[in-house]
Amino acid sequence: MNSEKNNFLGNLKADIPASIIVFFVAVPLCLGIALASGAPLFSGIIAGIVGGIIAGIFSGSALGVSGPAAGLAAIVVVAIDKLGAFDIFLMSVVIGGLIQLVLGFAKAGIIGYYFPSSVIKGMLSGIGIVIIKKMIPDALGYTKEFKAANSFSFADFQASLATYTDALSTGALVITGISLAILILWEQPFMKKIKLFTFVQGPLVVVSVGVVLNLIFSSNPDLALVKGQLVDIPVAGDFSGFLSLFTFPDFSAITNPTVWVTGATIAVVASLETLLCLEATDKLDPQKRVSPANRELKAQGIANFVSGLIGGLPITQVIVRSSTNIQSGGRTKMSAILHGFILLISVMIIPDLLNLIPLASLAAILFVVGYKLAKPSLFKAMYAQGKGHFVPFVVTIVGIVFTDLLTGIIMGLVVAIFNVLYNNYKKPFLFERERDLKDDGTIRLALAEDVTFINKASIQRTLSQIPDGSRVVIDASKSINIDLDVVEIIDEFEINAKHRGIDLKIIERERKGVSNQVSEVESAITDVILPLQKDSKSA
Repeated sequence: MNSEKNNFLGNLKADIPASIIVFFVAVPLCLGIALASGAPLFSGIIAGIVGGIIAGIFSGSALGVSGPAAGLAAIVVVAIDKLGAFDIFLMSVVIGGLIQLVLGFAKAGIIGYYFPSSVIKGMLSGIGIVIIKKMIPDALGYTKEFKAANSFSFADFQASLATYTDALSTGALVITGISLAILILWEQPFMKKIKLFTFVQGPLVVVSVGVVLNLIFSSNPDLALVKGQLVDIPVAGDFSGFLSLFTFPDFSAITNPTVWVTGATIAVVASLETLLCLEATDKLDPQKRVSPANRELKAQGIANFVSGLIGGLPITQVIVRSSTNIQSGGRTKMSAILHGFILLISVMIIPDLLNLIPLASLAAILFVVGYKLAKPSLFKAMYAQGKGHFVPFVVTIVGIVFTDLLTGIIMGLVVAIFNVLYNNYKKPFLFERERDLKDDGTIRLALAEDVTFINKASIQRTLSQIPDGSRVVIDASKSINIDLDVVEIIDEFEINAKHRGIDLKIIERERKGVSNQVSEVESAITDVILPLQKDSKSA
């Protein structure tokens, strides 16, 4: 008993400092992702609180930290615009959470393995580009009013370049430039060798410097930031006022089909991103613990359900905060839970301090996040893997950037599936001239493990081109599954071979008992269909 108590206290001594560091990283990311999503900034904080406390309690991941994810920002911004109101969107978050809960009970934790890596990487890269694009106006210091009055399309920008130039904020540009310089500096190898900078995260420094610069600029009319260029979290006078800040979903929108489509999209993308992060976090875990994927889906479903009910953004497990937790020495999920409570207390006690943060600082942080998701080296690596991986990767990105996230993923998935089918069509059998063309002229065709109806045309064409009088061996000894359509083609070739003077030998897979249904099907074709074909030909 004492050993368990000592172990708990020992872990807590490591988890408390880690939770504080994760909190400092989470604050700017929660605010920045809410900003990128076009949602109220307070909704990002709510998602961070719920992700830390609720997801942390129900999760089986020791070191994973949940909260609002940059990967969902593209979905949120489009969904809010399409649905017309944030409270209607919250209904989609609630539905998405319930769908995730169902997926968890349905043991769908393996869902991530059914998405090609090229599509997943394309999804992340597309999200990165969308985030960068979305943050440019805030980095330049455009106010909310200016953004609302302009479409920011290329044609609009070209037509009124002077208007956009006049609306630039010198103070915001300075803060953006300094913030980017700090973040780039923080990524340099020599900075990571300094122990202090390992624990003090770049985003925290950027936010702190941004607040200081904002206070300095306030006395200079040319540099001072106005309200639309700063974080704007509601400030409550008392606890009841604080409770009134939470937004509740519009339950009347539950009959809206678009709400359900958005909810399903959130569930699928959030689940996929969570499962990928879960796998990455387990690999980083010094103790190499394996987190239960289905339990994680349930935890995320509960967290999203709660987040949607009280006005928060969609939640996933996120790699930035999870890796920070690991690097900061976190040992158990208590560090994630504590970081959620710290977030809650800070919003209640110091909202005025949070409102001093420039949006330009958050934009700079998200520029780096977007760049890491879509860095040029990834494009180069995908290109080196061949067009089979590169084309679905690019199609996914283009689809996300020019349409929306779900459409982009579907486009990439369709291209990836088509590529698999095309390769399967091209390679229904193996033929190597040196090995399979014997000295006596025998042609040997070794069928693939899985031969489907897609291969019909290719096999039919190949068999029809075999010269009369040849010796042919069709080797199906390695085949696990042969489609009935293909079996029919081979049987017809066997009949025609006798009329063409072709010496044909078919090597079938060894089958024992009745375990292989393919043998029964082929036997039925031989015993029933083949005599009918012979009778019809003789008639």
